[in-house]
Amino acid sequence: MNNPENRPIYLDNAASSCPKPPGVVAAVDQCLRDWCANPGRGAHRIAVEAARVIHGTRQKAADLFNVADSANIIFTQNATDALNMGMRGLLSPGDHVVSTIVEHNAVSRPLKVFTHEGVEVTLVPADSTGMVDPADVISAVKASTRLVVMAHASNITGAIQAIPEISVALKEADVPLLVDAAQSGGSIPIDLKATPISMMACTGHKSLMGPQGIGLLYISPDVELRSVRQGGTGSHSEDEQDSLSRPDRYEAGTLNTPGIAGLGAGIDFIQAEGIENLARHKTELTTILHHGLDAITGVTVYGPPLGAVRGPLVSFNVGEMTASEVSGILDRRFNIASRAGIHCAPGSHQVMGTLGRGAVRFSVGPFNTREHIDAAIGAVETIAAEAS
Repeated sequence: MNNPENRPIYLDNAASSCPKPPGVVAAVDQCLRDWCANPGRGAHRIAVEAARVIHGTRQKAADLFNVADSANIIFTQNATDALNMGMRGLLSPGDHVVSTIVEHNAVSRPLKVFTHEGVEVTLVPADSTGMVDPADVISAVKASTRLVVMAHASNITGAIQAIPEISVALKEADVPLLVDAAQSGGSIPIDLKATPISMMACTGHKSLMGPQGIGLLYISPDVELRSVRQGGTGSHSEDEQDSLSRPDRYEAGTLNTPGIAGLGAGIDFIQAEGIENLARHKTELTTILHHGLDAITGVTVYGPPLGAVRGPLVSFNVGEMTASEVSGILDRRFNIASRAGIHCAPGSHQVMGTLGRGAVRFSVGPFNTREHIDAAIGAVETIAAEAS
């Protein structure tokens, strides 16, 4: 099936959600027009309004994740920045950290650097669908373990890890857990009051529906990090930065006010639509997509099997074609946007058996429709038939 309206069908939402809700565009535009003063650095009304926008978005994020004190929400550049802040602010030479083989490079690359700095790293295995056994994570903990860091949901297999179960066990062991929620924040309901996660990193431009260049790090009141960048905060300028209270301690420099305004509008969209309703919509479309691709001769689908819980994405390959070939045809002939390659997750491709080849990924967003999914399935069916 071709795309009858000849409009781009966007199925790359796991990379960055698109399109954005109209309110996000309007919020960024208004910020750049009316609130473009430096927040927290002046007493005039425009600077005060910019600071109010930042405070408002911080509270919206706290409400979304059920965080009692919004000061524990720290704004960052993105999830990668937040993860680096969490790891770098906690780990020291001689510490031990537990992670998994299927992490995004936002975790695995910093951990590789830490091994050269005297930090011991244990990587827990995963099965071919990308799932990690919680018992393996817990059993990897030892006396010197200072941190466990792992993703909630995979950006390539769609596997959703048992974070609630793992977090409870680690809380009992008094070991902090840093969760990479780049794929789950805004997509899967997360209650940080009910789930004892020590730190959680999110990006604004995926399921939180905000613009690129903004993210956040939740830090539990029980965790204190070293600040990893120092500078002006607009508060208590005569004091050392590490003596400042949250969030100033971790937010040196001028914040991305337009990005934060857009993030706030993205959270407004999620709250208005209902995160459960959005998750249901994406799950329904993902299930149809999974069934449709799995039924095509010559197509190999990866990740959790049909009927199992997965994030709103499906990765696959067609015959002996390279992933980039398939993705290129989808774009040029069918006007369908997908993602091809290793997806910054070589460990996941290692367990999938696709490390030397990569995979094509379709990822579903709130503005996708059944017609989009049917067109994608039809396009892959055509490609597979021509390749056989």
